[in-house]
Amino acid sequence: MHEKTRRAVLGTGIAAAGSGLLTACGSPGHGAHGGGHADPDGTVTGAPDRAGAPAADTRPEYVSPHGPEVDARERKRDPGPVRRFRLTATATTLDIGARKVKSWAYEDQVPGQEIRVTAGDTVALTLANNLPQSTTLHWHGIRLRNDMDGVPGVTQRPIRTGASFDYRFTALFPGTYWIHPHSGVQLDRGLYAPLIVEDPKEPLAYDKEWVVVIDDWLDGVGGRTPDKVLKQLNGGKGAHAMDDDGEGTGDGRGRKDTKGGKGGKGGGKEGGEADAKGAAARGGARGGGPRASARRGAAPAESELLGGHAGDVTYPYYLVNGRSPESPQVFRAKRGDRVRIRIINAGGDTAFRVALGGHRMTVTHTDGYPVVPARTDALLLGMGERYDVLVTVKDGVFPLAVLAEGKGRSTMAVLRTRGKHPVKLPRPKELDGKLLTAAQLKAAEEVRLTPKEPDRIIRMRLTGSMRRFDWAINGRPYDPSQRYPVRAGERVRLSFINGTRMWHPIHLHGHTFALPNGGPRKDTTVLLPHHKVNVDFDADNPGLWMVHCHNVYHSESGMMTILGYRK
Repeated sequence: MHEKTRRAVLGTGIAAAGSGLLTACGSPGHGAHGGGHADPDGTVTGAPDRAGAPAADTRPEYVSPHGPEVDARERKRDPGPVRRFRLTATATTLDIGARKVKSWAYEDQVPGQEIRVTAGDTVALTLANNLPQSTTLHWHGIRLRNDMDGVPGVTQRPIRTGASFDYRFTALFPGTYWIHPHSGVQLDRGLYAPLIVEDPKEPLAYDKEWVVVIDDWLDGVGGRTPDKVLKQLNGGKGAHAMDDDGEGTGDGRGRKDTKGGKGGKGGGKEGGEADAKGAAARGGARGGGPRASARRGAAPAESELLGGHAGDVTYPYYLVNGRSPESPQVFRAKRGDRVRIRIINAGGDTAFRVALGGHRMTVTHTDGYPVVPARTDALLLGMGERYDVLVTVKDGVFPLAVLAEGKGRSTMAVLRTRGKHPVKLPRPKELDGKLLTAAQLKAAEEVRLTPKEPDRIIRMRLTGSMRRFDWAINGRPYDPSQRYPVRAGERVRLSFINGTRMWHPIHLHGHTFALPNGGPRKDTTVLLPHHKVNVDFDADNPGLWMVHCHNVYHSESGMMTILGYRK
């Protein structure tokens, strides 16, 4: 389903069906909280501006997602040819290999159908919502116009049941991205799909390309749903993304609803990534969360690579491209083929260690941006991270092995150059060999930020505990009226300080940041317990942008906030 020859990739361009080529009220609150101070025009910010008004863009000192500044920025992107797509989010029954499950998905398949465009194209996608809940669509990693970012109550109204919404933006930067909802814990169902933006001047040479989406799965198994798990973990506080009535907690005027009327319905050690010297961790106990695992008699999930506790949720299945290891996807190639593999971690609560048995991988990109090529046996991906690798295929049958880090479970796809009969594939030694994380990579010269001291430093301390499940940033659970202010043209440093005993994959919407010391350009970074990492980005995309943990149970329990561009 997600396998393409090099000729097909460059010859046809678009793989999705239906595509075509067409010519606040009140003054801000200031005060210290969790370290630092709020200063809208200063260089150090430790607490957000706040106001009582619920509307996301009723605070005139901030750029609205629907304001003229956003339109002006989009025009500068010089929108190119229009590529049209349509997706339907619906309740369905999915075959994941080991069993059939009832869940939610795009177009009755998981992952959803790949969306493939060329850098510079205008993406025009209509999302129809046939779910029993409101939903939205977030374009993970894409530096797009703010009102298309898909955050309910901030950039658009939730898309109500029976309604649809037209997303339209320029996909300016090539890379490996993906789509998923930003509504409650819907991400931990089957609602995700790869989004590939091809480089029209692709410098890499390869014969085939595979897209590999890895996921942890519980929906529809034994009566479990992500909503029930969230309630179990956070004591019934529910999700922060939108109200039960689907109206959202903020403005969300959004674009025209094509069916439903108006709107679419700690600090310490430096370096946030695990140090993989010694390649260390050997898995860990099979386990789940502090409450979920205890109720099932499972041992806590533990991983050296992740600094201790590996995850909160016990999953019965782990999938590669929607398939369990009992019925894995098979990739076919010829000996000597050079293959590009785009790997996406779409999990809700699980980091994955990935290796191709019998092969070494050359890492070429992370989160869509090129890096100085680096050879490795294995990779570690936090939720939301992506890596592109090149491999030269050997003759035989090999597992593309995916280990649920610290959870004692694994899954796989299969690489074959010959034969079709099932064979028993042992755990590849590469899983325990040299392992790379983003902290060991360097950005390619052409995408490095120009050296510059930051104009503004925003300190974000990650707070909360596994016992209380009271996750927050600077001690404040998510409130859509919060703003950490920035101004267009600034070099901004986000200083992430993990004051918790849990690792967190932190994601910034609408921008990419640089890891320290010439590190790679990324939009998601892994922050270990009691570690700190400083990341820099240029404020060149006006609007209101989320910063959050990409563990969906942490974010929906409060570990989210908003960067706001001041006028």
